[in-house]
Amino acid sequence: MMTLLDALLAPLARLLVAQGVRFPDLVERLKGHYVAAAVDHTDGKVTDSRLSVMTGLQRRDVARLRAAPPRSERGNALSAVVARWQTDPDYGGKPIPRTGPAPSFEALAQTISRDVHPRTVLDTLSAAGTVSISGDTVALQQSSYQPLAGSEDQVRYFAHNLGDHIAAATDNVLGTTPPHFERAVHYTDLTGAQIEVLQQIHAERQMALFHDLSVEAAKMKSQNTKAHGRFRAGAFFFRSKDMK
Repeated sequence: MMTLLDALLAPLARLLVAQGVRFPDLVERLKGHYVAAAVDHTDGKVTDSRLSVMTGLQRRDVARLRAAPPRSERGNALSAVVARWQTDPDYGGKPIPRTGPAPSFEALAQTISRDVHPRTVLDTLSAAGTVSISGDTVALQQSSYQPLAGSEDQVRYFAHNLGDHIAAATDNVLGTTPPHFERAVHYTDLTGAQIEVLQQIHAERQMALFHDLSVEAAKMKSQNTKAHGRFRAGAFFFRSKDMK
């Protein structure tokens, strides 16, 4: 099992070192997740001693981590703005005024969050190339918000996407039913040019599918008053760096 984990740990270690995360900080963070996982796998009475045996952590660490307040994280207002811009019939993905009453970018941003100023949202989307600004008009240039490389938003995007993917794969390995959909196509002995063609096909068809899913999900959500279920449908295309 530990050898198999190298495929996961090697790229994660590369990212953490690049982001300046020190190994002791990672270990401390991982301790809390070990304790939480042990609690989930425990039938009957949950005690610090039992969790200590399951995780290999000292009892004082277990007690401290169990008493820690839960962590909360804010959602991504930028992605939500782009999604609503495309799915809300009042906006329909069309160019809109920067300010003023709906439909305008200012009104759109305020429907998502009043904690972040609409100008800040606009500047960030513009810097990422997601939107273009011409005079008092804002137009979508991309169908989704792609954060700038190395930014905090990109790391958050990475963590949520990969986190849900690993969660789905873990459930499947542990035999959770019904299983999550998880498939991949992989080939070797292809040229770099051939892979570029396949990558373009993959990108075009996946983006069309994501758009359809987003439109349908927005319609369904608008009909709900008390629903808390969520889903994430993702895709990736990895090509080896040594392909020529």
